[in-house]
Amino acid sequence: MEQTGTLRVRVFTSNAQLPVEGASVVVTQKNPNGKYDLLSVQATNSSGEIRELKIPTPLSSASTSPEQGRGQTNAICEVWAEAPGFVVVKIDGVQIFPDVITDQQIELAPLEDGEHGLDRVNERQISAQNL
Repeated sequence: MEQTGTLRVRVFTSNAQLPVEGASVVVTQKNPNGKYDLLSVQATNSSGEIRELKIPTPLSSASTSPEQGRGQTNAICEVWAEAPGFVVVKIDGVQIFPDVITDQQIELAPLEDGEHGLDRVNERQISAQNL
């Protein structure tokens, strides 16, 4: 039996955290074969948010006792966000835990004059948590 965790994404710009409406948010996950599965493609609403996404996770019991070994305690996703006039952001290593809501905040920076959306991708890596 699988458990699920929940991913919430909010896209904004500037230090004032102004929401970016209509941004495309793509969520993928690497499968055991090394290929990526597409989990979600959504556009942000007027608050810069997408609908919550339920993501399958390993059972929480897989990591609670030594006799069960050191199983993986969470699912790992990649989240992309892009909107016209902004630098694309790709975040690797987004951790989704069983029965937990993960809030992923994504700040988009404006493109420089003459730049196009894929000229520059801001890639970020979230390090694994030491549990």
